[in-house]
Amino acid sequence: MAQADTDDVVTLSNVRKTYRLGGIVEALADVSLSLPRGSYTAVMGPSGSGKSTLLNLVGGLDTPTEGQVTVAGQDLAAASEAERAAVRGTQVGFIFQTFNLMPRLTALENVTMPLVFDNWERSRRRERARALLSDVGLGDRLDHKPTELSGGQRQRVAIARALAPDPELLLADEPTGNVDTETGDRIMRLLDELHTAGNTILLVTHERRIAERAERIVHVRDGSIERTEELTD
Repeated sequence: MAQADTDDVVTLSNVRKTYRLGGIVEALADVSLSLPRGSYTAVMGPSGSGKSTLLNLVGGLDTPTEGQVTVAGQDLAAASEAERAAVRGTQVGFIFQTFNLMPRLTALENVTMPLVFDNWERSRRRERARALLSDVGLGDRLDHKPTELSGGQRQRVAIARALAPDPELLLADEPTGNVDTETGDRIMRLLDELHTAGNTILLVTHERRIAERAERIVHVRDGSIERTEELTD
């Protein structure tokens, strides 16, 4: 798999993505975008604009019809499924709107899951999970299952899980969509802290006030980047 020497964690070059849904639907059309290491970028746009497709391509969950998607120096467009899975497991952390936690596992066990797949020794992965849950304010909820946690607590478990393998990149898909405003603000403060600590973050949101936490906003419409808005303090 080709690797590139670059300060950009993510580079999309002339990316096009189409689907067959009765006819051919163009989800992304000639999109080019770079995410510098340590940057914080928000993506906004109406429903069906291509936001989720963009996130899925960057996360290696899908492949482009045309163009190149490079993440952490690796060309995902030319990669095998096994190679993309390796990137997802070690270089990318996913934070989903619906949390995607395993309901029968405790908070601690959910956070250790990425490390199980990465063949970490059991005591080491549990130590890592305990430290991360403590960092997100859930050190006293290690043995609680998702049904025993509030929405905000479940999202913080999901953030700890995303951070477990120490990924190069964090992808957040509407991370405040299923929590109340106060809890959402707390989650966004946590993402702010992660960015300050050096994480590269790509956030998809439909809320302007959430997007304004980032350094720039990429506005997407009809599968294309309409404009890029640089934010200042």
